[in-house]
Amino acid sequence: MLDKNRHTNLLEQSQYKYSLQDVDEPNLYREIYPYDEIPKVAFNHRRVPLCMPEEIWITDTTFRDGQQSRAPYTADQIVEMYKMLHRLGGPKGVIRQSEFFVYTKKDREALLRCMDLGYKFPEVTTWIRAKKEDFMLVHDLGIKETGILVSCSDYHIFKKLGLSRGEAMDHYLGVVKRAFDAGIRPRCHLEDITRADFYGFVVPFVNALHELSDEAGIPVKIRMCDTLGYGVSYPGVALPRSVPGIVYGLHHYADVSSDMLEWHGHNDFYHGVTNAVNAWLYGASGVNCSLLGIGERTGNIPLEAMVMEYAAIRGTTDGMDTTVITEIAEYFERELNYKIPPMTPFVGSAFNLTRAGIHADGIMKDTEIYNIFDTEKILNRQAEVAISNTSGTAGIAYWINKHLDLLGDDALTKQSPLVIKVKEEIDKLYEDGRTTLMGNEELMEIINRFYPDYKENK
Repeated sequence: MLDKNRHTNLLEQSQYKYSLQDVDEPNLYREIYPYDEIPKVAFNHRRVPLCMPEEIWITDTTFRDGQQSRAPYTADQIVEMYKMLHRLGGPKGVIRQSEFFVYTKKDREALLRCMDLGYKFPEVTTWIRAKKEDFMLVHDLGIKETGILVSCSDYHIFKKLGLSRGEAMDHYLGVVKRAFDAGIRPRCHLEDITRADFYGFVVPFVNALHELSDEAGIPVKIRMCDTLGYGVSYPGVALPRSVPGIVYGLHHYADVSSDMLEWHGHNDFYHGVTNAVNAWLYGASGVNCSLLGIGERTGNIPLEAMVMEYAAIRGTTDGMDTTVITEIAEYFERELNYKIPPMTPFVGSAFNLTRAGIHADGIMKDTEIYNIFDTEKILNRQAEVAISNTSGTAGIAYWINKHLDLLGDDALTKQSPLVIKVKEEIDKLYEDGRTTLMGNEELMEIINRFYPDYKENK
């Protein structure tokens, strides 16, 4: 049978209609996931084509998955962070949606206050349990879309739920039908998709979802959840771990359009950002992230990382205000007492800081030599140097110029007498056994000791 594929606009053979394989024993892919060993990466040498959607975007789960791994945010904190997400995403809504819990009075207060702001983006959505009363709850709040957990691996179906695949599918379809009956757009969270039988359960289930969706006249969104971070993006890698294979398979064999496909990954094996980018490249419009990557275990995909990836792939920020990333980092440390690891890209205290004297010398001549991009313009953060016994006069001169706002003719060079004096004092401290970096306050104390004389004799 020949059909015209609406994604590729080509006539394609559709010989296969995947049906549910209702097995007696769970398929746990023990050759790939032996549990007492590091998971294996298997290859079948099948490659699928790149299929970048016309539009791509970011969705946020800071107030849902991000809140499951830390102390709950207050309503005021959620509202402030939501405002920053709105500013960061810009007028085109690159940050398209934000996902909320609805179970506590505080969660509902925060959700309603965010909705009352009247922002088009990010759209407020929810995550609920598969229970009738939960659907009515979000319906009464005026929510248009909600996430629904539909675990899809045999680990969850057999071991957690105690169901067969057929029973699980029937249960999930009943839940989704209740969402349609309530007039709510369901977002089905296919939990643990990277350990699921893709053609034996995932594709038949999604095809069944489409039949319900067509009957209801309400679209259904598919969130591909790499719950334990097993996904990989290598060329020719085999399912169930293949991110390109999962995206292509849902696109091609389950007819899920790009705007209805969303990737949700975790960073257990350091593949979080790479997998999310590949989800975009192979046909998913949405990638689901959290601020600073805060989430279960090793965390979610950092939202700020995907802002940078979006700009790199598209060649434009599309109106995003990237300086808000620095405000968000400062807010987390100041208001939430969250300590960001110093070497965290874009937000850590050391991400554009150099300790080596030879690097500081380069930065003094031209910051582009050792700074990844104009961090002052893009993130409202100047390049920094840390001062120790290895910083040299170049590092000290750069630090003094920056912290005393010395520009043009007033800027010091590494030959300036003040710089030489300060270096001598620092060297004495390290000769006496100091091993730690110099703090800003103690550096200012040393500088202030010599600065008046320097200004007078200049």
